[in-house]
Amino acid sequence: MENLAKTKSELLRPPLIGEIIKGKVAGSSPATLFVDLGNWGAGLIFGREFFRAKNVIKNLKIGDELFVKVVDSENENGFWELSALEADRELNWLKLREKKDNNETLKVKIIGANKGGLLASVLTVPAFLPVSQLSSQNYPRVPDGDANKILKELQKFIGQEMELRILDVDPKTEKLILSEKIKETEKIREALKNYQVGQVVEAEITGLVDFGAFVKFGPTETPLEGLVHISELDWQLIESPSQVVSMGERVNLKIIDISFDGRVSLSLRALREDTWKEIESQLVKGGLAKGRVKKFNPFGAFVQVLPKIQGLCHVSEFGSRQKMEEALKIDQEYDFEVLLLDPKEHRLLLRLKTP
Repeated sequence: MENLAKTKSELLRPPLIGEIIKGKVAGSSPATLFVDLGNWGAGLIFGREFFRAKNVIKNLKIGDELFVKVVDSENENGFWELSALEADRELNWLKLREKKDNNETLKVKIIGANKGGLLASVLTVPAFLPVSQLSSQNYPRVPDGDANKILKELQKFIGQEMELRILDVDPKTEKLILSEKIKETEKIREALKNYQVGQVVEAEITGLVDFGAFVKFGPTETPLEGLVHISELDWQLIESPSQVVSMGERVNLKIIDISFDGRVSLSLRALREDTWKEIESQLVKGGLAKGRVKKFNPFGAFVQVLPKIQGLCHVSEFGSRQKMEEALKIDQEYDFEVLLLDPKEHRLLLRLKTP
């Protein structure tokens, strides 16, 4: 920061408007702070700038050094008009950039929460810690993903001090994003060097949410975490992960992706026989299939035609969802025509066979 303070001996020119320079407190009055700028003369912080900077200058004494920003040229009395608050803000952004570049760990007190994350302040700069940047230990695992329940979990952190790093700092947009999981991610990346895509690991089911199952695998003392997406739990369509796995259950899983940020995706169905492999010996395009209607969604009706195999009867076959639900009833069997059969893509399109 010292290179921001320029004296006349270093540069024989007057300070520029917008420049940050260093001075010494020369005196004060109830609404003015006088600053000795050395060979550049004197400046003052007064009026609105004085009251804006109260938290910055309130403990200063005569002779104390401070950084100021030149906001206007010499007035009729020969004083440079200065801002301590603007200088403090700019220098704080520079300090924050340095802390990010140095991967410095900060102890930060949480002062608030919203549905997206936690609120804090670093060097008087408002900061935000997104939910996605919480460590696996602190991540709010709300089964139904309800935003109000997530907020309730996040509010538990208010008043607590957390060890965080700076993820992003942008003074132009006044954006300061913090992360708790950066340190964790670095450790995870190192540990994941021992694993590769395609490897089979034994894991414990540690969390069930509507989009899948969280698992832990690896050494007991330093376990790694991963996610089995609901689509990777079984070859058939399921509505809830609890239909396939349960909390605390130990299962073998296949690693299908390891991302740069340390996220691991695993699959249970990859280790199970693909029920679609033999489907062409039982169904044929243009042929008939008896199926039981399992559920409706905006796209159509899901129909189970074989154990663990469901096809889609598209809503367009009926003209509207209302007409579809009039023609089909949940858990009832009907005859369908096979319009499309693609075992590799696990796609089966059906049409209701009418008399």
